[in-house]
Amino acid sequence: MLVANSCLAELLITCDLFWMAIFALENDLKQQQYMDSFCIFRGYAIYTTCFTQNYSYFLQAIYRYMSIVHPTRLFWRSKRVQIFFIGLSWFIGVICVFPHLFTGRIVYHSDDQICQMSLNLSVVTVYNVVLLYLIPVNGTIFIYFKLVRYVKQMSTHVTSANTLLRAQRELNMVHRIVVLVSLLVAFGLPYAIFIFMGFFTQPPKYHFRIAYTSISVSLIIIMITIFQSTEPLKAFISRKINRRPIMTVQTAE
Repeated sequence: MLVANSCLAELLITCDLFWMAIFALENDLKQQQYMDSFCIFRGYAIYTTCFTQNYSYFLQAIYRYMSIVHPTRLFWRSKRVQIFFIGLSWFIGVICVFPHLFTGRIVYHSDDQICQMSLNLSVVTVYNVVLLYLIPVNGTIFIYFKLVRYVKQMSTHVTSANTLLRAQRELNMVHRIVVLVSLLVAFGLPYAIFIFMGFFTQPPKYHFRIAYTSISVSLIIIMITIFQSTEPLKAFISRKINRRPIMTVQTAE
């Protein structure tokens, strides 16, 4: 369920980026600078889906942490609680971008044919970086290193083989999440560089095109990695396919 939530966030980001690319391509071909009525919405949506994507990885890491460190506290790993946290992350993702809208920070950039927040030093920019990126990314990595240390301590103490094996399996899942986050950080480096440049000077022309091209490549790699490396998701899809009723034809002798 948590993996499916991450896939949904990735899919929505991909759709929004594809929509942005189609709009930019159309304007480029017509050699016009035109802001359509959905431009601000696309800019709003990219921040919202980015929030839910990053925090979906954070939720997965928290779930694995509870499974290893507090295996007896089943309430915190129940389906009802996880649905609540997923719903809460989407709700916060929708409202957390309101400051971008109410302050008029999402504007049309004619060179990039995109509606985004200008990359300059401001309270909203710092708020955006901290809430959408630093908290979930650093939180996920912090949980991973905490779990690595915890599992190493388990191996040095008297622990049943099944418990240790399950903990190592959960740790491996968190490691995969960290790999995905690392891909986002690596391919998002141009965007981070342009944000840092915006604190002191004007970023180069077409900086949004460069940044979002790199991010689009990372999303393709991440979607492929998630599906290939996540056995529960493939097993779920396989069960759904296998549940199809098989029609039999009775023949009269």
